[in-house]
Amino acid sequence: MEILDLEPGDARLAADLLPVLRELRPHLTDDLFREVYERGYAQGLRFTAAYDDSGACVGAAGWRIVDNTSQIRKLYVDDLVTAGHARSTGAGRRLLGHLEQRAREAGCRAFALDSGTHRTRAHRFYLRERLDIVAFHFNKRLVPEAD
Repeated sequence: MEILDLEPGDARLAADLLPVLRELRPHLTDDLFREVYERGYAQGLRFTAAYDDSGACVGAAGWRIVDNTSQIRKLYVDDLVTAGHARSTGAGRRLLGHLEQRAREAGCRAFALDSGTHRTRAHRFYLRERLDIVAFHFNKRLVPEAD
């Protein structure tokens, strides 16, 4: 398995990573994904893709390193998804391990992600990988004000 970081403008983002990411985030169009990554890149957003031995993208992760008062420095995973056909093949474990190692190398004190309450299979995976449930995440949807 090969794990690669993909920079904005890399053709593999749309061709390889985005189809896998859409399994988790079906609302993402090519244009919206490009726009979010271009804006988010300046804020530390990065995308990493996992490729199997045949060269097919089987996993995608969006992540960033965040400095804050609660955890000092953490690697926060925005998105983590394994392609449906590649689940239970070790791709998710390898991608998660890669990101955890990156966090350690960056001096992070924590490795964190949020997961929707309905994603029970993902929760079983995270618990097997020794992640703990440590907080509730509260959210309020906002409608942009008209100009």
